[in-house]
Amino acid sequence: MTTQRRRTAGIRVVQGETQVHIDPGPGALVFSNWAGLSPRRLDGLVVTHCHPDHYTDAEVFIEAMTDGTRSRKGLFAAPPSVTRGLGGLGPCVSDYHKGLVGELVELEPGTGFSVNDVEFTATKALHSDPASTGVRFDAPGVGSVGYTCDTGYFQGLGEQHEGQRLLILCVIWPRGNPIKMHLCTDDALRVLSEAQPSLAVITHFGWRMLEADPFKEAEYLQRETGIPVAAAVDGMKATLGDQLVIQGPRKRDEPLIFDV
Repeated sequence: MTTQRRRTAGIRVVQGETQVHIDPGPGALVFSNWAGLSPRRLDGLVVTHCHPDHYTDAEVFIEAMTDGTRSRKGLFAAPPSVTRGLGGLGPCVSDYHKGLVGELVELEPGTGFSVNDVEFTATKALHSDPASTGVRFDAPGVGSVGYTCDTGYFQGLGEQHEGQRLLILCVIWPRGNPIKMHLCTDDALRVLSEAQPSLAVITHFGWRMLEADPFKEAEYLQRETGIPVAAAVDGMKATLGDQLVIQGPRKRDEPLIFDV
């Protein structure tokens, strides 16, 4: 986060004309505009927990989503640590900004909400913010996508993402480096073995993972599970249709295409 060796801008979900941003950390505003994904086009914003690498640009995004505070619209979803404060954390979004949106949803595992035709469900996470949630979302013609967010391994983590077309895992450290309240590659192997998604992407790398090489860790996970696994790079795009296509940020990057 502090070096921006890898960006902390979050994930943009685009389904037709619908756009939802998940976890707008430091740099989200700058890099969204750089990518041609203006926050003014947002219909929804999701913050999964009250840590700055996931929330710092949330208020700016809310102002953009509401036409510079002129229109009460859009949905904002977050757990109580973000919205009200909990256990010494937060709140990290002001009452003023919460009052700007058209709909405020407070998340706990199992909470469901929709942004146009995209259906979201909060999932359980085990993290130092006790209110943390992951999220899964479903859209017509796309299938189910899961995002573990920051979490340690627990029994049932894989099961709640079972059978998804795409599972995005926050894997902070490599093999042989267990870390409390986060996933390392060994934990990711257990999750993938349980969940059996059609495709997985690992992201949210710490410095040990970057030194170990996330691409080698992804290759290991793919070899061990038989599930296609990609290591995220800044600006990566995943397109889900009749095929699953992973495209790097540069025009010369060869797309990875999966018939699943």
